[in-house]
Amino acid sequence: MAKGTTAMEVRADGVAVITISNPPVNALSLDVLASLQRNYAEALSRSDVKAIVLTGAKGRFCGGFDITAFGNKPKNEKPGSLSIDFLCDIVEDARKPSVAGIDGIALGGGLEVAMVCHARISTPSAQLGLPELQLGIIPGMGGTQRLPRLVGLQKALEMMLTSKSIKGREAHELGLVDAITSANELVNTACSWALEIVEKKRPWFKSLYRTDRLPDLVEVKDVLRFARVQTKKKAPNVQHPIVCIDVIEEGIVSGPRAGLMKELLSAKMLEQTQTSKSLRHFFFAQRATSKIPKITNIGLTPRKIKKAAIVGGGLMGSGIATVLILNNFKVILKEVNEQFLSAGINRVKGNLQSFVRKGQLTKEDCEKKFCLLSGVLDYDQFRDADVVIEAVIEDVLLKQQVFSDLEKYCHHNCIFATNTSTIDLNLIGQKTGSQDRIVGAHFFSPAHVMPLLEIVGTRQTSSQVIVDLLDVAKKIRKTPIVVGNCTGFAVNRMFFPYGQAASFLVDYGLDVYHIDHVITQFGMPMGPFRLADLVGFGVATATRKQYFQSYPERCYKSMLLLQILLEDNRTGESSRKGFYVYDDKRKASQDPDLRKYIEKSRSIGGVMQDPKLMKLTDNDIVEIILFPVVNEACRVLDEGIALKASDLDVASVMGMGFPSYRGGVMFWADSLGAKYVYDRLEAWSKDYGQFFKPCEYLSARAREGASLAAKVDIAKSRL
Repeated sequence: MAKGTTAMEVRADGVAVITISNPPVNALSLDVLASLQRNYAEALSRSDVKAIVLTGAKGRFCGGFDITAFGNKPKNEKPGSLSIDFLCDIVEDARKPSVAGIDGIALGGGLEVAMVCHARISTPSAQLGLPELQLGIIPGMGGTQRLPRLVGLQKALEMMLTSKSIKGREAHELGLVDAITSANELVNTACSWALEIVEKKRPWFKSLYRTDRLPDLVEVKDVLRFARVQTKKKAPNVQHPIVCIDVIEEGIVSGPRAGLMKELLSAKMLEQTQTSKSLRHFFFAQRATSKIPKITNIGLTPRKIKKAAIVGGGLMGSGIATVLILNNFKVILKEVNEQFLSAGINRVKGNLQSFVRKGQLTKEDCEKKFCLLSGVLDYDQFRDADVVIEAVIEDVLLKQQVFSDLEKYCHHNCIFATNTSTIDLNLIGQKTGSQDRIVGAHFFSPAHVMPLLEIVGTRQTSSQVIVDLLDVAKKIRKTPIVVGNCTGFAVNRMFFPYGQAASFLVDYGLDVYHIDHVITQFGMPMGPFRLADLVGFGVATATRKQYFQSYPERCYKSMLLLQILLEDNRTGESSRKGFYVYDDKRKASQDPDLRKYIEKSRSIGGVMQDPKLMKLTDNDIVEIILFPVVNEACRVLDEGIALKASDLDVASVMGMGFPSYRGGVMFWADSLGAKYVYDRLEAWSKDYGQFFKPCEYLSARAREGASLAAKVDIAKSRL
């Protein structure tokens, strides 16, 4: 079959089997939809066809509408020609029944087409869902109308608003699919079911008109009111979830045809929003991170990595061990003494038990996974490890000693990875002769939860080692970004000005808690001061020193407030006192005593409140804190530390919690314009110094009126 088409075969029993084929996920491209319409026209007109079965090639039903086609839809297309004229008036209202045979995936538009059919047969492991809200849009082919009628209003809201898919077995229990069968029997079972509908042995349901799963109108209003309140709490800065609820309501209150029309118009409107453009950009950016020129396109095959060893069982080491055993790697955890080792193993056990409590792991699975972990006090069992990940404290001399020891014990192909978040890899590997297999594997805390893995290569790191770690990232379900070597690498280096800009504002008169509030309103999971508490002031102070050494000309120098807090044993959340105070459940509260520390810091530093800064709007505060981050991201790109701006977008969202509905830090800056960002930074630099000075890359882009997102010349790459 050609790419992007459907094929029809009429069986001897009179069932026309239409198969969607558009690798890799059988997406509904414009070509596929045109072919599907031709097949249906033929099947419905042929006298030898009694019924139709719709399925997908190579074990995948359909992964949804082809997102790349969003901007390429025919301009003269009649509104509703697909969702109403074809799916509703031709397929659903046909005098011949259609049955969907679902294996693999039925997501988005794929599930919407399946729901138009008069019955659905699924394999137990198939995934069914409507994840459109992840892209800033709503289901646009009847999904908002049919799903509530098949699974009930509350479950439909949950599936759409969270974008979570369900497995075939659960879909059967809910009534979304009519029967479960094996992949081998799928088409035959679907054909039999279709013929039984023709013979009136099975009911002939049109899901658009079902009402048996819907509550009465009073309850509908209550459920939707509650959904709106919860949605506004969780996602106050975006409109598409509320639009989705409105469209569902329209269909129930005014009838399904009215609902379809509102869905159609709303979907078209949402496609044009900045939120949808940002989320679609992020979707593609995620999928592009593992494509590395001259590394992943030169024919290297990942080596099999079965056994991993971890040096250090603290929070990071135990988190890394957890994610590895969760994904069936054998893991050895090394510590310096029995007490530390026991604590590390107990942390892993606690992490696993948290998955059991959330229902994400059974007790039996938890025990099986835990058996993959063993603890040691020496390096003897490292001899057959395929990869070692060092996760000791951020001390250069200690890390150098670890890597020297590893060279003595591990086999010559073993990968030596470090989880350092800031220290230059060349420095760490200085005392070994194995620079070609030294690589950064920077996990984010907590490692078993955070979705990003920053893979750091030096100019000596072999391409094979990078390819191997990309494969590990895939197996442990992390999104990787591959970056070059420098202090802070990509994520932490981009964001080192974040806390410094916030400190600058506090020194000159702004309120700590107001700054945090403004930044969380913008969409960050927490403000810079709450983040400093979470990380701990010891770590914050150590990393700041690294940046002062590496980038002295553009650091905001004041660290007085942090030092004064540390002197009074306020070290952050771990001591229950930092910028905030914490109760037994680690809940943060504002502390009126903080003011005296700030006043002392200003007094010692000789800093006065700045009347101009005191008048900043909330939007100004966001920009004065985040534009220096954009500026540093431009340097990271210009120096070849990152290969493309979209990698930095993924890094900012998955590593630092930058809101995905803004597309990532570079995409957001581009939506405002390079010239606007440059002008703001330049004005602040004249008033407040080099910390805000725009870099040459940003300046050039502003002069040229160009996007910040240019790809890096591969010759400049630090990899």
